[in-house]
Amino acid sequence: MAEKLYIEALREGLREELIRDKNVFILGEDVGLYGGAFGVTKGLFEEFGEDRIIDTPISEAAIAGASVGAALCGMRPVAEIMFFDFFTIAMDQLVNQGAKIRYMFGGKAQVPMVIRGPMGCGTGAAAQHSQSFPAVFAHFPGLKVVMPSTAYDAKGLIKASIRDNNPVVFAEHKLLYWTKGEVPEEDYIVPIGKADIKRQGKDITVVAGSIMVQRALEAAKELEKEGIDIEVVDPRTLKPLDLPTIVNSVKKTGRVMIVEDDPIYYGWGAEIAAQIAGSEAFDYLDAPIKRLAGLDIPIPYNPNLERHAVPQVENIIQGVKEVLA
Repeated sequence: MAEKLYIEALREGLREELIRDKNVFILGEDVGLYGGAFGVTKGLFEEFGEDRIIDTPISEAAIAGASVGAALCGMRPVAEIMFFDFFTIAMDQLVNQGAKIRYMFGGKAQVPMVIRGPMGCGTGAAAQHSQSFPAVFAHFPGLKVVMPSTAYDAKGLIKASIRDNNPVVFAEHKLLYWTKGEVPEEDYIVPIGKADIKRQGKDITVVAGSIMVQRALEAAKELEKEGIDIEVVDPRTLKPLDLPTIVNSVKKTGRVMIVEDDPIYYGWGAEIAAQIAGSEAFDYLDAPIKRLAGLDIPIPYNPNLERHAVPQVENIIQGVKEVLA
């Protein structure tokens, strides 16, 4: 395996799928010559040309609508939205059209499209460019929601998402773009709907997603010095959700904390908590299920306040100790 940046692994996955399937194309604001707002598509325009890497006007609804139409015609569009916040402008095309078409056509039509973009705070982008809300899309039947936390998963899941015959919402945290990880040179995919145990442990299960996986692993290193052994489970995809992997981990450790950077109210952590409480794992719990999530506030511009708005390593350490106590 070669060590690569998350952003490089993601770009590599896109490039391999563009080569593999002539029906794959990328569209979005500044994805061409500029290489994408965060540089994910850098170099692809030069290699594949303007017919495969398409710069669009500033209209998220048009980007999503064109993707739905292209997918219905047999293409496999990968749409980039410059900031995850602006998925909201594409809601009708994505939620009322793309997500519903397969059902409304009795399974005779498919919508093989990916809509992806950077989410999350930590870059000082303020309230309208820093949100995390992948759970919103997990609420709608017909959509799959993918949230990779490592370079390995980013490449494997973008390839799996492009090959899927359903619309996939692909959430990338901005702070993960410059993290490194081992990535195989050969072709591979990470199956959609399969969680991953990022760290084995025996004292408590920490279910974490996206950037919170990295923070949970950092917390685990610190707590290991105090003799506390954390198991870190990354769902990788919110929908479909790999509940059996989570349940088996909780049965093993007897304690669980769920960590997300979405705002606390009605987040995906609440759904996982409810699923655990209604499963066989409930009888194995030695402490109440704990949730750690973002505050119920817009993301502040001030860097100190911004940091306070979502869980950090020290919050995870404190939360684990509270559950163990």
